Amino acid sequence: MSTSNSSMSGLYLYVFIGLFLILLSCTKVYALENKAQHDERLRINFYQSSCPNAESIARQTLLSNLLLDPTAPAALLRLVFHDCQVQGCDGSILLQSTSSITSELVSERNFGIRRLDFIDRIKAALEAACPNTVSCADIIVMAASNSVAIAGGPNIPIETGRRDTRFSSNLMADKELPSATISVSDLLQIGGTKGLDTGDSVAILAGAHTLGVGHCINFANRLQPQDPSLSPPLAAALNLICRLPAPATNLTFAANDLTNLIFDNQYFRDLQGGRGLLTIDSELMKDPRTQGFVNRFAADQNFFFQKFSEAFVKLTRSNVLTGTQGEIRNNCKAVN
Repeated sequence: MSTSNSSMSGLYLYVFIGLFLILLSCTKVYALENKAQHDERLRINFYQSSCPNAESIARQTLLSNLLLDPTAPAALLRLVFHDCQVQGCDGSILLQSTSSITSELVSERNFGIRRLDFIDRIKAALEAACPNTVSCADIIVMAASNSVAIAGGPNIPIETGRRDTRFSSNLMADKELPSATISVSDLLQIGGTKGLDTGDSVAILAGAHTLGVGHCINFANRLQPQDPSLSPPLAAALNLICRLPAPATNLTFAANDLTNLIFDNQYFRDLQGGRGLLTIDSELMKDPRTQGFVNRFAADQNFFFQKFSEAFVKLTRSNVLTGTQGEIRNNCKAVN
């Protein structure tokens, strides 16, 4: 009887050990699966193992090219907004038209998108160092973030790990990209779809106007007849620059603010003095939802930089492709 009990006890022990090993194995598999899922998400230093120098290569390549065009930061900042607004930050804006794709650049809303050659040069440098590793979508975000810092703005710790889309549509760009006559409500609605609150939207969607120029055709409606909220001296200067009363065109333009090569809070100080170019500029100062943020950003540049950085991260993580979605393009202009 004792021998039988002993045998049964041994059997139970073996069964227990077997179940324990199975459970341990499942736990390890579950942990690995969770780790794989985590690895597919955006994160800071995503390329630390696969391409450790990716971000420094991107920055140094951009710096060397900025010697050719000091206005490029404004163009690259605009580029990231226009890419992220259509489908998400997926590099769709870089795709050229083919038999099955009509490039987003065909859209009139993308008029003036430029310095795509800078993106191509950064991509070439990264392909030479780490072939088929860094996405074009990430390069756009890195170029914009670096442009802000180089122009005097905040250093934004960016998340990477995006993948590139295989699709592009000019019709989607027509629908999703805001017009020059956007209202405050439209601005906030667009920001809301990207997870931005009111302060975020004013900081990033309006505050990006601290760099670059506005084309006359986009603010001629404020000159003739003259918008009473527009500073009279500025209105007189803009009438000369834009050669009005002749029809305004995209060939003439004016600086967005008094320091349009520097990323600072001058744009908001200009709004307080009636010196904003676009309709949205004057509305931001009138609307009770946004007026407080304009005044605070104008008074506190560090607060503007903080909100801009937070909003930039929110915008660039919205609706992205990661993991096995999309692809890593070898050439940013075409699918593999």
